[in-house]
Amino acid sequence: MTNYYVYYRVDAGQLAALRLCVQDLFETIERETGVRGRWMRRRDDAATCMEVYEGVKDEQAFEAVLAREGASLGIERKVERFVSA
Repeated sequence: MTNYYVYYRVDAGQLAALRLCVQDLFETIERETGVRGRWMRRRDDAATCMEVYEGVKDEQAFEAVLAREGASLGIERKVERFVSA
């Protein structure tokens, strides 16, 4: 299984609105893939956020939904993929 880490920087003034959008994103991703996301921010930099998705089994389907729904946020996002060593 693969874990996905999606990170990005946003203007601090956009965090409240973005939080609502990310919640909608998580609901759609969970409904379509069964994977529930978590949203985090850097402790020392509130403008840096990360979405965490763990235990992805069907990578192709997950990545398609993540790309489609993530594009609706309108921000540049960096996706990293990790597997257990």
